[in-house]
Amino acid sequence: MSQQLSNRSAIRALIVLAVLAGASGWLIATAPKAPTDKEDIAPEIATGLEIRPASGPAQTHMVAAANPLAAEAGLKILRQGGNAVDAAIAVQMVLNLVEPQSSGIGGGGFMLYYDAAMKRVDAFDGRETAPAAATEDMFLREDGEPKAFYDAVVGGLSVGAPGLLRMLEMAHSQHGDLEWEDLFTPAIELAEGGFEISARLQKLVATDKYLETYPTARAYFYGADGRPRPEGEVLVNEDLADTFRRIARRGANAFYTGSIARDIVRTVTGANGNPGRLTEEDLINYEARKRNALCRPYRAWVVCGMPPPSSGGIAVLQILGALERFDLSDLEPNAPESIHLIAEAGGLAFADRNHYVADDDYANVPVDGMLDRVYLAERSNLIDPRRAADGDFAPGEPSFETPAPAGLPVQEGKSTTHVSVVDRHGNAVSMTTSIEGAFGSRLMVRGFLLNNQLTDFAFVPLKDDEPVANRVEPGKRPRSSMAPTLVFDGDPEEDGKLVMAIGSPGGSRIIGYVAQRLVAVLDWGLGLQEAVDMAHFLDRNGPVELEAGTGIAARATALEAMGHEVKVRDLNSGLHGVMVTAEGLVGGADPRREGVVLGD
Repeated sequence: MSQQLSNRSAIRALIVLAVLAGASGWLIATAPKAPTDKEDIAPEIATGLEIRPASGPAQTHMVAAANPLAAEAGLKILRQGGNAVDAAIAVQMVLNLVEPQSSGIGGGGFMLYYDAAMKRVDAFDGRETAPAAATEDMFLREDGEPKAFYDAVVGGLSVGAPGLLRMLEMAHSQHGDLEWEDLFTPAIELAEGGFEISARLQKLVATDKYLETYPTARAYFYGADGRPRPEGEVLVNEDLADTFRRIARRGANAFYTGSIARDIVRTVTGANGNPGRLTEEDLINYEARKRNALCRPYRAWVVCGMPPPSSGGIAVLQILGALERFDLSDLEPNAPESIHLIAEAGGLAFADRNHYVADDDYANVPVDGMLDRVYLAERSNLIDPRRAADGDFAPGEPSFETPAPAGLPVQEGKSTTHVSVVDRHGNAVSMTTSIEGAFGSRLMVRGFLLNNQLTDFAFVPLKDDEPVANRVEPGKRPRSSMAPTLVFDGDPEEDGKLVMAIGSPGGSRIIGYVAQRLVAVLDWGLGLQEAVDMAHFLDRNGPVELEAGTGIAARATALEAMGHEVKVRDLNSGLHGVMVTAEGLVGGADPRREGVVLGD
């Protein structure tokens, strides 16, 4: 990489000037700032989301997270001398409490960590694994057809061995500054004292069709009258406080062995109507993985993402690689021509993603071939700047040594959360975590919900008589789309400096959400908050999706004239990012959720 980036230092000053040209949109906020053009932003802003004054750039540290209480916990840890890893752990524990539908210790996630002193980017994999008793036909009905999605989700069959705690413990053991036990204090105190149910949590409980299925979750989220607990009610979770105390004292082993592990297995295997296959041995044997981050140049920058089993890093880098031959800076951000090019690049990336990407401990994923610049240039040549491709793109033929298994798309949930942190040393965390769908499997144990991540596997194990790359196998990690991302102004292992940490929830649409924001900041010079506020557009190798309730929906006619099929629909992201500028740290929090950016 050093050779490819050798000329970048000469233009770094120009890059900084270009970045600062958009700095007016960046801020530290307790609520996101409203852009001036309200027709192209999220509907919540356009219809009156409360906007509060923001202060200027932070000079020491910053955290962006999906709930104010979680962001406050992270800021508290940073003020106590903790680093980015310490803060991310504290944030995650509070998110488990106040945003239980999205993430927690019953699920998994991915973390990118930049060590400023060592000039190194580490990728930590805490993705769930399939039980040893899993079989490739476990999501098929007796007639051989795939189960309906929620028939597979609700109950124990969808639960994989959770990986989040092992991942966080690994990252902390290698990089943490504060004591592990101290990082749980904010969440324990909040669980014991209670927190007010937010409007978003109340709405999600009220609209969920399956949360009442099992008595433990029903008793927690619903009142004695059988109705969802109201917004503003103070909700106490003594069970979770006790669980956190045990983990704080004994480490992750308190979760993966002993009484907590036995309760998890008992809950999964005893799930009425849809029992699962998880065992205590599956929990004991779970291992987090430290992997090589995928870092590739994009114009004057270097963008780093997660490797498999996440498809997010590969797909985002493929989108950027396919766009590199186009001068996007000459195009308006929401012009039909811009949407068209980014959508076509997204279609190309998803064609490869769906066919090739899976857990590369089980499948031969041609990562280097898929990110080869010559290969991406060849794929980019399939994009006509004026006209949509005729039908969906076929997967390409990247270089790899042995034949890859066939691919098949898989339905993914809309939950998940993202945390971005930069500390006083310049270290950074970009971490995306999830229990998959909203409220996961709907199974609750010891105060936390269990994931339904096994439904991220392909339900059908064969396609055209060939094995599907993302089929279920014992011990395998299901493919993900999580895309925690770090951006540098050069090779981070040499003299490249951190520019941005960003990521989002949103199922397979995460890839499009993140790629669009990278283009918005790096090519169009938008401020980070301004970029986050933009209306969504994306393409997963099908129709172009435009965010409903925003002015961008009016671009449908022009895109259809270019040959695109267009769908206007709700697109609920949760983008959270931190950016390093010459003026200090600035952040972005997605107005579609309840997150904030805090810093000193």
